[in-house]
Amino acid sequence: MKVGVAGASGQMGGLAASTLLEADGMHLIGLYDAHTSGNIGGVPISQDRSALDGCDVIVEFSRPEVVMGNLEVWRQYGANVVVGTSGFDADRLAELEDLWGNGPANCLVVPNFSIGAVLMMKIAELVGPHYPVSEIIELHHDRKADAPSGTAIATARRIAEVSPDQTRDIDSEELYGGALGAEVEGVRIHSVRLPGLVAHQRVVFGGDGEVLTISHDTIDRSSFMPGMMLAVQSIQGQATPLAVGLEGVLGL
Repeated sequence: MKVGVAGASGQMGGLAASTLLEADGMHLIGLYDAHTSGNIGGVPISQDRSALDGCDVIVEFSRPEVVMGNLEVWRQYGANVVVGTSGFDADRLAELEDLWGNGPANCLVVPNFSIGAVLMMKIAELVGPHYPVSEIIELHHDRKADAPSGTAIATARRIAEVSPDQTRDIDSEELYGGALGAEVEGVRIHSVRLPGLVAHQRVVFGGDGEVLTISHDTIDRSSFMPGMMLAVQSIQGQATPLAVGLEGVLGL
């Protein structure tokens, strides 16, 4: 399988490139980054998108503000694309649906490559109907490009689907705007950005006389690579041209 990586100079893009370089059955033929040159394992990082022309699969880790332009080009190349870039809210997914249409290749948008995080979201979806209200606290390193995280947004949406009426009796006045969190489809999200963190999330469900917390911690980015590899290996057989999340890959 001929593979390439966009956003190869970033932390995740560089890690993905190094992992693919060593993987059996994978031939890393190109790396692209709009602003940075160099090489990974002897494979040059090009500032020209054409370096990825001819790839069977492109792993996309570019920044949110440029990813849609890249995806338009990868579609023209006829490449399957695994998207790890954050920021795919409902509006951007609708834009991608219009762009990608019926192919010709497949596109998989992955809010989180951590298998543990995917299981956390599934568990939150199972718990949601049994509690009247929930909130999400997500904590990431201070260089993360967006807030809330894609994982937090995806979790909130999944809870809202099964528990649309988030019932609160809040008497508190926000003395400072945002103190009570941002609201995503009725579920409130609190974002923390600090050096020393990687990726962490708490989903807190409140009910009469009890609280249930689902917690997941990523302590090293290497935990994202098994999920990334599963996505790359499976995307050519994906059932629909556009899909979101690893759930289908994992049989969830």
